[in-house]
Formats: sequence, structure tokens, C-alpha cells
Amino acid sequence: MAGKKHGHPRFYEILTEAADLHSRKNRDYAMGGEPLGNFDRRAAIYGLYPGLDLTDPAVVTILDLLKQLDAYLWMKSEGYEGETESKRARLRDVLVYAGIAMIQEEEDGR
Repeated sequence: MAGKKHGHPRFYEILTEAADLHSRKNRDYAMGGEPLGNFDRRAAIYGLYPGLDLTDPAVVTILDLLKQLDAYLWMKSEGYEGETESKRARLRDVLVYAGIAMIQEEEDGR
């Protein structure tokens, strides 16, 4: 931003922190590809299931799982380790989300 900034100085610090976090996370999700490519890839996957009920907690959990799986696969295909989370951390998240979805499915069947 050019010139004098108006408003609270801490607000601009927060914006700088957010820009740094966005940059680090974007490296994990899009390294070598489109900056918002992770959203395009996931949207293409979700489009395969037009009948999904997005109010179903198990579906929401699996969509979160797919986000982590996509990040892992992108890192693997591009040959790099994540900056904010490692490939191993992403796989742990997939495992946790799968377990949560199993519980949600069991509880939904009651």
C-alpha cells in the first residue's frame, strides 16, 4: 500500500501475517501449479457426486478428508514436502477424518 495508512496499526500487521500464511499454505496446495488449483481439483471431484447432501456431517467430514488427500497427492506428484504440514501429517489427517466419518455413519444409523 502506497502512502500513509489509516486505521489501526495492528490491523496491518495481521494482514501481513495473513499474507505470509497464505503464501506458505499456497506452496503446499499449489506448488508448481495454479495458485488456486486445489479448489479446481476438489471441485472437479465433488462434481462427480451431484446427489451429495452437504448438510450430512459425514459428507462434510469426507470433503475435509479429500482436501487433505488432495494436498498429499499434489505434494507427492510435485516431489516436495509441505511447508506448513508434511505429507505424513496430511496422511494422519486423512486417517483421523476417516475414523470420524465412520463414527458419524454409525451414529447416523441409530
